[in-house]
Amino acid sequence: MTDPIKVIEVKESVFANNDREAEALRARMHDAGTLMINLMSSPGAGKTTLLSATLRALADEMRIGVMEADVDSDVDAYTVQEAGAKAIQLHTGGMCHLDAAMTEQGLNQLGYQDQDLVVIENVGNLICPAEFDTGAGKKVMILSVPEGDDKPLKYPLMFEVSDLVLISKVDTLPYFDFDKQKLEQNVHLRNPNAKIIYLSAKTGEGMDEWLDWLRDAVRDWKA
Repeated sequence: MTDPIKVIEVKESVFANNDREAEALRARMHDAGTLMINLMSSPGAGKTTLLSATLRALADEMRIGVMEADVDSDVDAYTVQEAGAKAIQLHTGGMCHLDAAMTEQGLNQLGYQDQDLVVIENVGNLICPAEFDTGAGKKVMILSVPEGDDKPLKYPLMFEVSDLVLISKVDTLPYFDFDKQKLEQNVHLRNPNAKIIYLSAKTGEGMDEWLDWLRDAVRDWKA
């Protein structure tokens, strides 16, 4: 008789180990007084454009470092570096997300101790980045108007874990079937505590509210 196959729950173990590493990393970042934000979205939602506008607006107020995560290429790292940030590129080796160990490697190269804020521009994906804790103090996701107001129903975890939901490209609202009230209902169905900010990096609409949120988050983290 064939012996029964032993089943090992590897996924649970991987997540548990990552969560422990993330908590330890978050504690070190807090001790250093450096807030790390995990910025997530699908490809093309406007992460790099928004980040570049943010860096220029806060250049005289904060020391900001950026870690650009991609499967390949270093285009985004050069873009944010030109906007005034200290930047490094992280290649994930085909993986669709960063985990705590990858983030820690990047932080060691970036030198986070002399930064007020570190932003992870995570791999463009609405699934994997939400599953892995990077050790960030805040999680922010971007949903662009062209993607539609039903995304919180299709990708619930991303909205459940995010402290802030940025609705980007609001200058395109007249051209798309996007219902703001329905979007807010869908987001708060998944996460009643999530804050929502509508903005456009192109026109500047909503940017002041986003920048104020960042200022408050950094101040509270250092308190």
